Amino acid sequence: MKQWMTGQDGFRNIRSVEAAAPTEGDLKDGEVVVEIGHVSLNYRDIEATQTHLSGQVTEQDLASDLGLPLPGVLTNYRIFPDTGFVAAPSHLSDAEASTLPTAAVTAWMSLNGFQPMGQPIRGMDKVVLLQGTGGVSMTGLQIAKALDLTTIITSSSDEKLKRAKELGADHVINYRTTPDWDKKVLELTHGRGVDVILETGGSQTLWKSFECVAFGGLISAIGYLSGKEDEPEKRWNVSVMALKRNVTLKGILNGPKDRFEEMLAIAYGKDKGIKPVVDRVFDFDQAKEALQYLQSGRHFGKVVVKVA
Repeated sequence: MKQWMTGQDGFRNIRSVEAAAPTEGDLKDGEVVVEIGHVSLNYRDIEATQTHLSGQVTEQDLASDLGLPLPGVLTNYRIFPDTGFVAAPSHLSDAEASTLPTAAVTAWMSLNGFQPMGQPIRGMDKVVLLQGTGGVSMTGLQIAKALDLTTIITSSSDEKLKRAKELGADHVINYRTTPDWDKKVLELTHGRGVDVILETGGSQTLWKSFECVAFGGLISAIGYLSGKEDEPEKRWNVSVMALKRNVTLKGILNGPKDRFEEMLAIAYGKDKGIKPVVDRVFDFDQAKEALQYLQSGRHFGKVVVKVA
């Protein structure tokens, strides 16, 4: 079989190699061989665990992360424990279904991680802010609309914002032309702020998220696309910002299997008609190009590699 390998020295150095396909003799009790058809790419592929079945993720669960420290899935075949499987919605293609374990679960936990099982946040009186038009944000938009939530999207591209409106976004903000987008969010919410923020920007956006979250609201910290360190002149005290509006800042590392199944039952039934947004599908031998495309930020939704 073929598989892509890395020395953890950057995706530009990944290489395609030949390897022996797993056989029945390689299996332990409770394991199955999977022929992989499609793989969706993520900025942080290690967030998809196999042992995180329920409750809060633990440090021990991170030992089963795909991509690091365990091998990833850009390969023809992989062995997995049989406890890690979830049935894909029948109305989705393989490419669409491949986006669910990371992007959709992350979005679901960002919205509903503090909600009791089976009682997701609902209602147009609840407002969600989604940063950017990548996989998590676009999946979050679709899930939010399925739950009848009001949505606000930020992006630097008017074309992407137009597409987000077509997917149901209630309000859009171009943060290039409206650098004080936090003030615009407050204006759109009549000064109240938003209930939940899917914070993907990191150091350059978090301080503005604190300014426009509703009192008692939730900031779900997902990524750091703008960097890990803030500008020196903008140093601020997180505890003061959190106390100012009684805010909860929660880091999101994907989610457990039982919340995955909850999400599928509530948001991805045939009656909802949700189909994940797949921007582009690359062939297996184009994996490096696919990663470069993802890094460029030109995508809208998910980037997928077709393996088989």
